Amino acid sequence: MKQDIPVKNKISQEKHIKATVFRNDIRKTEPHKHKQYFEIIYLSQGSGAHWIDDVCYEVNPPILFFIKEHQVHNWDLQDVPKGYVVILKKEFVEKSLDPQLEMLLAKIGDIPCLRVEHTSTINQLFELLVQEGQSETEHTFRIMEGLLKILLIKIQEVAGLELLRPSRRGDLYQSFLELLSTGIPVRNTVNYYAELLNTTTQHLNIACRNATGTGAAEVLAGFIIKEARRLLLYTDKTVSEISFLLNFNDPSHFVKYFKRLSGSTPQSFRSTM
Repeated sequence: MKQDIPVKNKISQEKHIKATVFRNDIRKTEPHKHKQYFEIIYLSQGSGAHWIDDVCYEVNPPILFFIKEHQVHNWDLQDVPKGYVVILKKEFVEKSLDPQLEMLLAKIGDIPCLRVEHTSTINQLFELLVQEGQSETEHTFRIMEGLLKILLIKIQEVAGLELLRPSRRGDLYQSFLELLSTGIPVRNTVNYYAELLNTTTQHLNIACRNATGTGAAEVLAGFIIKEARRLLLYTDKTVSEISFLLNFNDPSHFVKYFKRLSGSTPQSFRSTM
């Protein structure tokens, strides 16, 4: 086991989006994170397991996976995979003139895994993204932007999700999630993040409740527990080291916090996984 979780970077610095065929030689990979990008994976063939954080998903194509930049994942495939991968940096979304694109991404970002039927359109859209990504013309960005939006809408249609309309509250909630994922030291206080977002704890609470049905404190607690689980599963850091990484002043406070929210102690969680 490693002291730190490896971070992979599969896109060049100058590119903000990359669409490619899923490598058919992939079988087993080490648990890793991605360097500041979101990944959409579509498999039309293959079998085995895909771990995202502490959850194991059966690879039963046709299937989609959505990997956020702060999540840890790894593959344990049994036969030849076939499919596509889209890698997306936040700079692509920031450059986009389409206000709905960010909201579409935020919606599917909450779904780690999705089995799909009637995949011909989805397959064609991935193929078109790969083809267009190989060209470099003045229209490439807008074409990729349009294809990506159509793909996201189609995925949401297949999943039966409601399309989102842009709103200030949704933007604030998404900004909160992005701030949590930047790698800055975690603080277990909503007021700290509200100040960084130039808002009040009340407004941040309202934004979180409208987006998730839970308050900002619950969203923050969920993030802290997930990060703790990643560190327990994928590093050999001690419980004390993890508690200080997550800004707990006393390891015993972290142990009580973890047990209260997850139902087991950090040591028990690590030993049973």
